[in-house]
Amino acid sequence: MTEVKTIIAQGKEKMEKAVLHLEESLITIRAGKANPAILNPVMVDYYGSMMPINQVASINTPDAKTIIVAPWEKKMLPIIEKAILTSGIGLTPSNNGEHIRLVIPPLTEERRKELVKQVRNEGEQARVALRNIRRDSNESIKKLIKAENLPEDVAKDGEVEVQKIIDNYSKKIDELLALKEKEIMTV
Repeated sequence: MTEVKTIIAQGKEKMEKAVLHLEESLITIRAGKANPAILNPVMVDYYGSMMPINQVASINTPDAKTIIVAPWEKKMLPIIEKAILTSGIGLTPSNNGEHIRLVIPPLTEERRKELVKQVRNEGEQARVALRNIRRDSNESIKKLIKAENLPEDVAKDGEVEVQKIIDNYSKKIDELLALKEKEIMTV
């Protein structure tokens, strides 16, 4: 019985990580307003080692359409600028010698639809992760039936519990996706 609870707890922990990963992925999707998290995937060459941009510069949003990146060392300015250009986030940096300004352009209807597709794709990946966790948990419970002579009704109860947890996390995923889609489609 305690083995089943352990399997369920491990599955729940993995599901939580899958939802957190989805949240982090959705944060980096640009929704038309300035958000410093857009720069999370940008890595900067800092004296031979790759560092996240937020560890070599301060990132601020003075208004809803602008991000200011102020490096802590002036000589990092061109390196950060190049990293932003090559990162594929779709923003063109403007360097004034002291800081880098990123202007977030308004999204076109076509671009909004592309971003919604991207959001739905991220959501589907999270759902696939949940299904894989459910499958692994259920297989582990079934192995206990054979290996430890676990009663089948206890195993069924464990599988039902796993399904309840899956349903709960699926609902969280749906809520996250609906929120992000609304944010993207709001003009």
